[in-house]
Amino acid sequence: MKLLARLLATIVITLAGTHAWALDTEPFSKERFDTLQSNGTPVLVDVYATWCPTCAKQRKVLEAYQAQNPESELVVLDVDFDDQKEWVKHFKAPRQSTLILFSGGKQVWFSVAETREEKIFEALNQATMATP
Repeated sequence: MKLLARLLATIVITLAGTHAWALDTEPFSKERFDTLQSNGTPVLVDVYATWCPTCAKQRKVLEAYQAQNPESELVVLDVDFDDQKEWVKHFKAPRQSTLILFSGGKQVWFSVAETREEKIFEALNQATMATP
């Protein structure tokens, strides 16, 4: 019985630790985006594809940002490059791995294939500090 309890505790701790490092995102929807914009919440639109290696590198950087800034109000909305072509076009994303940052209801940063942590962190920090 003790062995089973220890095993379950180990599984729970492992899963909790895994979740803590997973990128917290939401699927893009116009309604959610509009609500966040009207509230002035900083929003990062991530035009993402599961098969994209550059997107995977960006995800690692965004995970690190969220881990280092747990109090941040930044919301990451995923636009699926393959299945949401109307939004890819709307945001003028030339390809997957496009990041578009909004703060105070305005677009403040646009990047394609940027994977350098310092550049992404700089943009996110400026956007999140600019919000009231």
